Amino acid sequence: MSLLVVTADEGVARWAAKPIEFGDGSVFRPLVLRPSGVPLIVDEVEARAYPELAVFSAIAHGRDEDVYRAAQVARAAHSATLVLDAERGRLYFDLVLKSLSDAAQRELRAMDPAKYEYQSDLAKRYIGLGRAEGQAEGRAALLQRLLMQRFGPLPAEAVERLSTATIDELDAIGERLLSAESLEEALGPR
Repeated sequence: MSLLVVTADEGVARWAAKPIEFGDGSVFRPLVLRPSGVPLIVDEVEARAYPELAVFSAIAHGRDEDVYRAAQVARAAHSATLVLDAERGRLYFDLVLKSLSDAAQRELRAMDPAKYEYQSDLAKRYIGLGRAEGQAEGRAALLQRLLMQRFGPLPAEAVERLSTATIDELDAIGERLLSAESLEEALGPR
C-alpha cells in the first residue's frame, strides 16, 4: 500500500514525509511530492511538450522568492495551455494564476510581449513595420465593415483602396464616414 502526498508547502512536506511506526516493528513511509521536487520549467518548447508538468511547475514555483523566475514559469505554463483544448487550457491557466504570488502576477503582466522594447536596430525596424502593417490591416477591415453597414456591399475598387491605404488615409476615411452621405464621399478623393 502507498500514500502519495502532494503539497505546495515545504513544511507540510517535511511533516508528511515522517515515517509512521505501527508498534509491531513495521514502518509506513508516505511518498511526498514537494515544490522542490518539481522541475522548474521556463522553456516554452519544453512546456508545450509536457503541458501538465509545466502547469504543475508553475503551481509549485509560483510563490518563489525570485519573482521573475516565478513569472517565467507561469509564462511557460501559459504557452503550454495554448496547445490544449480551450476548456482544459482555461482551467489550467486559472490554476496557474491562482498559484502565483501577487508580486509574480504583477511581473507576469509586465512581461507582456506587446510592451517589450526591442534592443537591436534591425528588430526595431522590422517589428515596427510589422506592427504598422497590422494596424493598417485592422483599421481597413473595420472600415470595410462599417462602410458595408452604412452603404451596402462595396465594389471591388473600394475594397482594394482600403487594403492599400496608409494609416493616415484610413483615419481620414473614418472621420469622413461619420458625416458622409455616400460611399464616394466617405472614401474621399484619391
